[in-house]
Amino acid sequence: MKILHIDSNHPLLLNQLKDLGFTNHEDYTSSKADIQQKIKDYDGFIIRSRFSIDKDFIDAATNLKFIGRVGAGLENIDCDYAQSKNISLIAAPEGNRNAVGEHSLAMLLSLFNKLNKADKEVRAGKWLREANRGLELDGKTVGLIGYGNMGKAFAKKLRGFDVKVLCYDLKPNQEDQNATQVSLTQLQEQADVLSLHTPENPTTINMVDTAFINAFKKPFWLINTARGKSVVTKDLVSALKSGQILGAGLDVLEYEKSSFENLFSDNNMPEAFKYLIQSDKVILSPHVAGWTVESKIKLAQTIVDKIKAQFVN
Repeated sequence: MKILHIDSNHPLLLNQLKDLGFTNHEDYTSSKADIQQKIKDYDGFIIRSRFSIDKDFIDAATNLKFIGRVGAGLENIDCDYAQSKNISLIAAPEGNRNAVGEHSLAMLLSLFNKLNKADKEVRAGKWLREANRGLELDGKTVGLIGYGNMGKAFAKKLRGFDVKVLCYDLKPNQEDQNATQVSLTQLQEQADVLSLHTPENPTTINMVDTAFINAFKKPFWLINTARGKSVVTKDLVSALKSGQILGAGLDVLEYEKSSFENLFSDNNMPEAFKYLIQSDKVILSPHVAGWTVESKIKLAQTIVDKIKAQFVN
């Protein structure tokens, strides 16, 4: 079987697939149109996020048996159409779930203890102790929306704290020893912290809007390490200004699919984003919750293991 790789990954991916008898071809520079012209020659296709896999691409992939996504989600692939063509879809959420769990916890503790604000002030010669008095996580209720690999990993990290962990998921019977599954209404009534661990789909796009935010009984803290389009940024900013959201840790942004750097260079920065980058109540990171030295290895290994299980006798 011939596999085309269009994104660079950990070397073990190529090396182990070769050892299993697969032929690997790499093309990290050609356009989508050029790759579409030759995809008919391949049995497998490995991608991260370089471009979307739509119906036209899938129609051209007449011999394709699988698409491997070295990441957690499959939103850049027309999954239904691919499966209708008997193409197996292989993702690797197991590979970076621990990284996401740790990053979520890091963001939450940084917000509670005002670490970013305090660090900036000390570097500027300000020694403001009372202004940087923090909060303790113990005694709080943490609500997780989405209780798959990522949500479960974050709940596991919270076991060392005296917190109540609630989860809401569209699938029934997802709870475990680390979280109690409840309705969305129950979560919104009780949560002091909300952490998103959902995929990007029509149900989750623009999910966190003003109506959703105002349904929470108490002011709350928001952590989003999932997908940027799940949160309506202008509604988040309004809630930060009103105090309904006490602070936000955002690893993802709704703007990131466009050229992020152009937001700064072309004088077209959205007003809501201006507020986020100036606010001491917000911590930002560049979609790296799942990007650790260890997860790069584990993501690649997960893809190899799943291909081996499905296609090697």
